[in-house]
Amino acid sequence: MSRRSSGSRGVALALAAVMIALLALLAGCGGSSDDGGDSGSDGASLSGDGYPGVDISNTRFVSGPINRNNAAQLKEAWSLPLTAQSSYGSISSTPVITGGVIYIQDLVSNVMAIDQESGEVLWRKNYEEPDQGPNGVVVADGAVFGATGSFAFGLDQQTGKELWQTPLLRNQGEAIDIAPGYKDGLVYVSTVPTTVESTYPGGGVGVLWALDAKTGKKVWSFNTVPNSLWGDKKVNSGGGLWYPPSFDEKGSMYFGTGNPAPFPGVPGKPLGSSRPGPNLYTNSMVKLNAKTGKMEWYYQQTPHDIYDWDFQNSPVLVESKGRELAIGSGKSGIVVALDAKTGKPVWKLPVGKHNGRDEDGLRAMRGEKVKDGLVYPGYLGGVIAPMAANKTTLFVPVVNSPVSLSQGTELGEGNGENAGELVAIDIASGKQIWNAELESPAYGAPTAVNDLVFATSFGGLVHAFDAKTGGEVWQASLPAGVNAGLMVNGDTVVVPAGLPVAEGQKAKLVAFRLP
Repeated sequence: MSRRSSGSRGVALALAAVMIALLALLAGCGGSSDDGGDSGSDGASLSGDGYPGVDISNTRFVSGPINRNNAAQLKEAWSLPLTAQSSYGSISSTPVITGGVIYIQDLVSNVMAIDQESGEVLWRKNYEEPDQGPNGVVVADGAVFGATGSFAFGLDQQTGKELWQTPLLRNQGEAIDIAPGYKDGLVYVSTVPTTVESTYPGGGVGVLWALDAKTGKKVWSFNTVPNSLWGDKKVNSGGGLWYPPSFDEKGSMYFGTGNPAPFPGVPGKPLGSSRPGPNLYTNSMVKLNAKTGKMEWYYQQTPHDIYDWDFQNSPVLVESKGRELAIGSGKSGIVVALDAKTGKPVWKLPVGKHNGRDEDGLRAMRGEKVKDGLVYPGYLGGVIAPMAANKTTLFVPVVNSPVSLSQGTELGEGNGENAGELVAIDIASGKQIWNAELESPAYGAPTAVNDLVFATSFGGLVHAFDAKTGGEVWQASLPAGVNAGLMVNGDTVVVPAGLPVAEGQKAKLVAFRLP
């Protein structure tokens, strides 16, 4: 993803590993993206709500005319150059589409509204503040909500005019790196304990904020890790959200959290010994009352993480066999379905490559020996991007990329593998149905459409697979690599190809359409 590995942190180091492995040529991303600021729309009808996960359950499932019988007819309709320049490419956010308009945020925090039919830019709000991604926007109640690296904002949906701005950072060790959540008049934005300038400086606490959608006023906050940071504020940090929360219709919200740091350790305090204990609520799924911020339950997938195994993805809320499930995933490469009412696991399934290191965090927490050597998945492996689901099947983008542990304090390059696959899981049983190998890592979120699932690969291809069998139905080349989620609306597939990874590639937003 760079994508800081999807919400995945370890950003600078993690991105460097991928860029080196894939010979990324970031220097030719383009020129200035500033067109002078806001401009009014042409009067296009902008209505309805738009969520990065398609719906507030974050299923990333859409209906419409595209299916396996006609997907092979998809052709490029238009493309729009993306000119933002950052270490992580031009864009790593999922486009939001509502009322025939596409809303995107690039990696210098600028927001654009784009006509879905023509690709014409209707308005643009420039912030020119670098962000690591994944970022992005949510559209609701006539407004576009988002954040830069330092503050949350609300924009008028039709013109892009700023309605409010709310700073959220407490210190220089924190930043914002999320597409907001929205429900019933509240906007949800989280800080994270790492910035564009520095990776996990001490003292960073990931805090989730609920803001009034009309004014930006702070309503409540929830610390995903304690302010004490387990005893050493000079070294430790952790928590935060990388992707939008999910919401049920009973007033609750669900979200995944990031890892603790330092990882794997620091000289004299290897294997996370500067932060004893499980380090709650890192690498967890948490359920809160969405109106008050009161905790209802939590589930921690990786206690005392030492490998940067965020459990960062937006939970997918589904119903199966009369039971409501909240399904989470992250860089540990383990998909977990929890009972949405109790938080108890219903099933777990490792995906991608594992080599017996899944319990190393627990071993370290208990003071047991953790051997040096290769670790699958690495900090840029596992499930880096959000999942998608139809009524019966979960679609999981997987990255197989290891690291090497040394002396309990360093994570270095693994064996050079950077591979991707898309895994389909039966939601009721938790059993794998099929997997489709990709030609490069899966750093972008897929989208399920009727009897298909669309997915991208980092090298610059977009695929449509049969949802039941995994057979490829359609494929197209992109002008650049992808570390962002794609979106489908009606007869159109919109793909942010924002990260040039080969000579001659150029970042663009590309729309494919049925004839």
